[in-house]
Amino acid sequence: MPSVQVLEQKKQIVSSLVERLKNATAGVIVEYSGITVEDDTAMRAELRKSGVEYSVIKNTLTKRACEEVGYGDLASSLEGMTAVATSADDPVAAAKILKKYADKVESFKIKAGFVDGSVLDEAGVNDLATLPSKEQLIARVLGSLQSSLYGLAYVLQAYVDKQNEDTTETA
Repeated sequence: MPSVQVLEQKKQIVSSLVERLKNATAGVIVEYSGITVEDDTAMRAELRKSGVEYSVIKNTLTKRACEEVGYGDLASSLEGMTAVATSADDPVAAAKILKKYADKVESFKIKAGFVDGSVLDEAGVNDLATLPSKEQLIARVLGSLQSSLYGLAYVLQAYVDKQNEDTTETA
């Protein structure tokens, strides 16, 4: 029978994971077997740089946290050597980085994930990884708005120039 102290530690781990999952816009569950220490260190550094929290937590504790948050469908993917990556800001950051390593290391696999309250299977996470980042999407929207404004300004300036030519010719 586990001691009271061990049970309290496990409860604390579950409650902190519940908070992490609630505050995350997206998350990815991976099977991390077969990755070298060098690749793992580089991957973790890249995840940290992108604001993604990555950790290995016992599957039973992760299952409890997922069920408490409403991601019970993720329980089936919590077998073997699994790790959880969550992002509070960028919904595609974790998926992009982890997909890069899954493509590089054959035994490192994306299992499942979630985004904005919806559970995704492996294919869904891979699709998420192909989306442009938040910054790229913002840049595209601003670029299209800016080009529209430039077009409008060009047309208006041409109209003003035409009016000026007409008044100069009549004078």
